[in-house]
Amino acid sequence: MTSKKNVFVIGATNRPEQLDPALCRPGRLDSLIYVPLPDEAGRLGILKAQLRKTPVADDVDLNYIASKTHGFSGADLGFITQRAVKIAIKESIAADIQRTKEREAAGEDVDMEDDAEDPVPELTKRHFEEAMQMARRSVSDVEIRRYEAFAQQMKNAGPGAYFKFPEGGAESGNSAGAGGSFGDAGNDDDLYD
Repeated sequence: MTSKKNVFVIGATNRPEQLDPALCRPGRLDSLIYVPLPDEAGRLGILKAQLRKTPVADDVDLNYIASKTHGFSGADLGFITQRAVKIAIKESIAADIQRTKEREAAGEDVDMEDDAEDPVPELTKRHFEEAMQMARRSVSDVEIRRYEAFAQQMKNAGPGAYFKFPEGGAESGNSAGAGGSFGDAGNDDDLYD
């Protein structure tokens, strides 16, 4: 017995105007979807998803970060969270090095593995504040307008937006007996003569 396999191809671009028009014809790509930048609720969801496995201090207000990052893409928000994590890791490593130096100076055995507490157990406001100093939007307002115009152009490209059956059913307009319809109303015998 043979099994039928489906193949789905998904593509993304931030340069839709450079798409070959042949690629956008029916039968090539079934759906062209414009995905706008996330709104505030979307940005909050993205931040929560990116930090779901990361301990974050209770006083860090992700709603506030989402409200102050208008125009940021998911990747831009990812930069902020990753940067905050890197800052915390560097801080943790520096604290471990300092602790090791202090133990060496005190004459303690530093080769022993100990169960010392993590000096930076969670991300704090300070980590996010420092990360935000390096953050920037990757999509300008001009680019957003260009993407929206392209999406509108693709939406209006076909007759679908204007297609409507004539009022009154088959009697109005070009019916099968009115002449000029495809195949001479079923009389296809001389089609190839």
